Amino acid sequence: MSEKKICVIGGGSWATALTKILTDNNNQVVWWMRDQEIASFIMAHRFNNKYLRMAHLEISNLTFEFDLSKAVQQSDIVIIAVPSAYLEESLQGIHPDDFREKIVVSAIKGMHPKSDRLVTEYIHSEFGIDFKNLAVIAGPCHAEEVAMEQMAYLTIAGENQKVCKEIASLLQRPNIFVTTLDDRIGAEYAAVLKNIYAVLTGISQGLGQGDNFKAVLVSNSCTEMSRFLQLASPCSREITHSVYIGDLLVTCFSQHSRNRTFGTMIGQGYSVQSAQLEMNMVAEGYYASRSINHIKTKLNLEMPIATGVYEILYEGINPRKILENISTILY
Repeated sequence: MSEKKICVIGGGSWATALTKILTDNNNQVVWWMRDQEIASFIMAHRFNNKYLRMAHLEISNLTFEFDLSKAVQQSDIVIIAVPSAYLEESLQGIHPDDFREKIVVSAIKGMHPKSDRLVTEYIHSEFGIDFKNLAVIAGPCHAEEVAMEQMAYLTIAGENQKVCKEIASLLQRPNIFVTTLDDRIGAEYAAVLKNIYAVLTGISQGLGQGDNFKAVLVSNSCTEMSRFLQLASPCSREITHSVYIGDLLVTCFSQHSRNRTFGTMIGQGYSVQSAQLEMNMVAEGYYASRSINHIKTKLNLEMPIATGVYEILYEGINPRKILENISTILY
């Protein structure tokens, strides 16, 4: 049994899945979420009635704390699992001293949308947390498959491998396989980019394209991702590692992918706003598309696939026209 107390910030499906893994492993979890009614329901019924209803939670290892500052202060490790668009709002009221000597882990597969910074970079800058105490939880892993106790794969990325291995030990289970990696920036950017490419894969689905086109689209997306990563954070990395191509594949092809679902709705004729409202969940690829478009411009890098997604979502260009244009450069 771990002697560490872990704070999970967020009440959505991914926060619920991580809480399930941690409590199943007999870790003591302090869970912060906004909705006290859902928390009361969880304690009474052992599952989250709003997100990931099939996930049974080991409540004997779980306590709720609705004062975020207190939740953080009483914990050794803090895992942040909120949508990127709500990151700043969720951490309001937290003082840098609250994070003193804590390990802080981002489970957010997006960027801080106002500044176009990676989540770990935002946390480092705003709260003064040393990068040696920061890590990232990446995939490939869908919350739904964790809930069903199917096999899943996690990657813990960070510059301090001792910290990464400690986080990995808390999450490793017979059906949860965890690896560690020192490429924090690459893993975090890959988790952002794969959502953008999944949106376009979904758009192609909505427009009636078949598996042949989607396969070529995703393989070219991998090449585009690799070029971006090497320019944004040059290092020796194997793009075939599951944290890069594996997470890309599962996000583009899985029925559980909210980014693919969002894209499918756009391809079927939904407006961005109506698709967001009907899903009632955040598709990180929407926000990521704008941030990556800003960054690739600063890097002077051509990214036609990611740019096409941005043009559809933010400039209102017809998805069919974008897909036709992209089809001419695929190989």
